[in-house]
Amino acid sequence: MSQLKPISHLDNIPSTPGKFKLEKSQPYIHRLRFHTSLSKLTLWSSFFLVFILFYYVLSSPSPSLPSRRSLNDSWGGPSWEKRVTRSAQRRSSHGLTVLVTGAAGFVGTHVSIALKRRGDGVLGLDNFNHYYEPQLKRDRQKLLERNGVFVVEGDINDSSLLKKLFDVVAFSHIMHLAAQAGVRYAMQNPGSYVHSNIAGFVNILEVCKSVNPQPAIVWASSSSVYGLNSKVPFSEKDRTDQPASLYAATKKAGEEIAHTYNHIYGLSITGLRFFTVYGPWGRPDMAYFFFTKDILKGKPITIFEAPDHGSVARDFTYIDDVVKGCVAALDTAKKSTGSGGKKGGPAQLRIFNLGNTSPVPVSELVNILEKLLKVKAKKKVLPMPRNGDVKFTHANISLAHKELRYKPETDLETGLKKFVRWYLSYYPGSGKKSSW
Repeated sequence: MSQLKPISHLDNIPSTPGKFKLEKSQPYIHRLRFHTSLSKLTLWSSFFLVFILFYYVLSSPSPSLPSRRSLNDSWGGPSWEKRVTRSAQRRSSHGLTVLVTGAAGFVGTHVSIALKRRGDGVLGLDNFNHYYEPQLKRDRQKLLERNGVFVVEGDINDSSLLKKLFDVVAFSHIMHLAAQAGVRYAMQNPGSYVHSNIAGFVNILEVCKSVNPQPAIVWASSSSVYGLNSKVPFSEKDRTDQPASLYAATKKAGEEIAHTYNHIYGLSITGLRFFTVYGPWGRPDMAYFFFTKDILKGKPITIFEAPDHGSVARDFTYIDDVVKGCVAALDTAKKSTGSGGKKGGPAQLRIFNLGNTSPVPVSELVNILEKLLKVKAKKKVLPMPRNGDVKFTHANISLAHKELRYKPETDLETGLKKFVRWYLSYYPGSGKKSSW
């Protein structure tokens, strides 16, 4: 991994001001200095006040998403600890003990079940916010419980809860998937992204650095960090300093924060840049999901085109392939080197693309859905809005293939067929007769 370049500093700054005589103008100069100092003080005070107000607005939880105070505080007690311990119990002495944050989310549910089925100890953590329909998350929770995974209801910003979980279970690994997702929603509620993706991640790392032994951490970054990068396919070595959305900026910030905690505290950290993950139990805010819903209801769907009238394309990656990458990242993660908040030596720091390597135009996605649903879509083509979305994504997965043996196997039509089958089962009565 390439080393960070040192920050350049300003040059040609004089070390001391030149000398001059005050003579008769001395009183005036004293007054001038006073007013200049007062003006500077007022200016910097204004900047400081604006910064405090800005931070307060961003840090204040939105009414649409619960703060940790609004979550139930029912955790703790012998019965609760027994459920936590049972869920985190490994079936094999060589198995992992994993805390999965965002466990009731799309990727979190699938990863938790995959780990549990192979014999690892798994405990989930989720705040069940209202970013999209909570019932879907509750149904995922039921699915997890049927597979022996207990999901603690709580917020990753709650240090007391996290410390309590580590008191009860000595986690060997953290699969950190909890985050505020979505590009467009950031324009409505920027504070939720700072609260979850930055403050929440820092809180996770703060707790992990202090426990003994420190766990190895695998966390979800995003392909969105490539932002306005025009070089394709996207490689982990490419620049990621031009985010096109606040969501992307928070994920990029997370990568820099991960570097810092790895360097200072010896935490073993692996970041995974997901590329448009789709499949059963997916997120309703994703295009393939709400396209399916609207096509079946006979509602028009909006297809965006690039400013040059070109196609908008995505590197759609099926959930089963992403899960294999996540599990491989956990299996190959080396132990953290710190103890009690002190670094004991260099620790592993990695970043991988998890994509499908085959970008597909969104128009082709719609064509496949029309074929599977046997319903003709009512299409409305509009220019891409300035909301942070990018024209295309395309993953170079050679590093993940080399280090994780990651090899996606599901093409878009096969994956969408599995999704549509799940969708029609989960939403009975949503199908309609063909309108071809």
